[in-house]
Parts: sequence; C-alpha cells; structure tokens
Amino acid sequence: MAELSGEIQEPFDLIRLSLAERVTVKLRGDRQLSGVLHAYDGHMNLIMSDVEETIMIVDPVPEGAKPSIRVAKRHMEMLYVRGDGVILVSPPQRD
Repeated sequence: MAELSGEIQEPFDLIRLSLAERVTVKLRGDRQLSGVLHAYDGHMNLIMSDVEETIMIVDPVPEGAKPSIRVAKRHMEMLYVRGDGVILVSPPQRD
C-alpha cells in the first residue's frame, strides 16, 4: 500500500485507481453492489458491469419479537448507479 500513497492526492484518486477492477458499493436502502467499475464522475454516478446486487429485507414483526431478515440477490450485466444513492465505494484489496 505504501507505493500507492504517493499516487493518492485526493479521494477521487482512489476511485480512479479502481477503474476496471471489482469494487463493492454500499447504497441507501440496505443495498450493496459488487461489480467491475468502468466509469464515474464528480457526483459519484457509476457505470458497472457484471454486478451482483444484495438487498437486506427486514420483515415487520410484532413489538418485542426478533426481527426476520432475508437476503435477496440478483445479477445484472451492466448498471448505471446514480450518485446520490452511493454511501461508500470500497476499492479492491491490494497486497
């Protein structure tokens, strides 16, 4: 990671270094994406391919009962992600 620190001057540099690599994106509404990042802009709009979306679904339960959590997944070939829903972009692990 030390060799990357000289290349990273601002937050978008980390995103730039992740182009054409698999990233994890957390979105509003308990959604998470994992896919290959192809493009981004200053609003954090993203173009991704080979995307797997994971959605956490919390079913309503009576008060005092343990909440029921389900996980739904789906796959998409290409996806445009609007930046105002992006909470976090995690670059790939670098050794």
